[in-house]
Amino acid sequence: MAIVSSNSGKANSSSQMSKHRVVDAIAFPEEKSSSREDRLRPSSFDDYVGQRDLKQVLRIAVQASLGRGDSLDHVLLYGPPGLGKTTMAMVLAQELGVHCRVTSAPALERPRDIIGLLVNLKPRELLFIDEIHRLTKVAEELLYPAMENLRLDLTVGKGSSARTRSINLVPFTLIGATTRAGSLSSPLRDRFGLIQRLNFYCLEDLYAIVARTSKLLNLNLSTEACREIACRCRGTPRIANRLLRRVRDFATVHGRKNLIDENLVDDALTLHKVDSRGLDASDRQFLELLLKVHDGGPVGLDTLAATLGEDSVTLESVVEPFLLQLGFLQRTPRGRVITSAGRQHLGCVEKK
Repeated sequence: MAIVSSNSGKANSSSQMSKHRVVDAIAFPEEKSSSREDRLRPSSFDDYVGQRDLKQVLRIAVQASLGRGDSLDHVLLYGPPGLGKTTMAMVLAQELGVHCRVTSAPALERPRDIIGLLVNLKPRELLFIDEIHRLTKVAEELLYPAMENLRLDLTVGKGSSARTRSINLVPFTLIGATTRAGSLSSPLRDRFGLIQRLNFYCLEDLYAIVARTSKLLNLNLSTEACREIACRCRGTPRIANRLLRRVRDFATVHGRKNLIDENLVDDALTLHKVDSRGLDASDRQFLELLLKVHDGGPVGLDTLAATLGEDSVTLESVVEPFLLQLGFLQRTPRGRVITSAGRQHLGCVEKK
């Protein structure tokens, strides 16, 4: 995808311009390698691995909108980070043959930021807002009539001289992405025609993603090596690609790029303290504290945070979700408790 700075309407400074970007979904192939991350992103539904139900729903919506010659309905994508929400927005732009303007909610600090984006949209273009749950109240209220009636309602002047001015907008599609769908207000959430969740990936899909990325990076990975990385990436493509790059670095330094086998993958990821189930040093430290210091729990989150020297919010939002997903941890009214599966895994780690 070719990426260039977008025009932010009334904002003229270069720092304001850098907050947003336009992704050309119909760029020439040689232009798509301008960014390392964009080079690895799939550009069509056929290239996008996994999320079969999501792709089926969106494929039908795209085909229907193209058949009508109308813009795609507004789309809200939610789910854990790293599962491909931004990538899916790029795929939708490619399938629709339009540009996608990319920004994030924290970048839309002032009303003119969102106004500048909306008034400069071309017919049927996509506006992708990442972390949409962090929109300011003013920006959110500006989006209500824009999404529903293709209109911006602005107040001009102050006091008794204040008057309302409406600006008509071209048909467009807003794609919102969030990891916290529950934090969106009901009025905003209800204005999305398509609300879809992205789920963690199965081992088969992760294997296909690792194999595809290894080809794009010109790496020769064995079948077992691909599967080993897929098993350690927490069901998340972003982590799979990150681990693959660490394996590539390790293989390059040790002169073993000709064929990367599972032993090399194990050596590389062990160096980075990522074990066979994808747990990193922070995860194991959390479980070991529960088991060895508190006899498995229950222990309050604040106590664990103080002992580990971490913020309780970080533990709850970053460390605990994966441990809960694996069944290594339980949350009880009295505190956190390590499960028998968690005990067994620590036993395996200790024997190594």
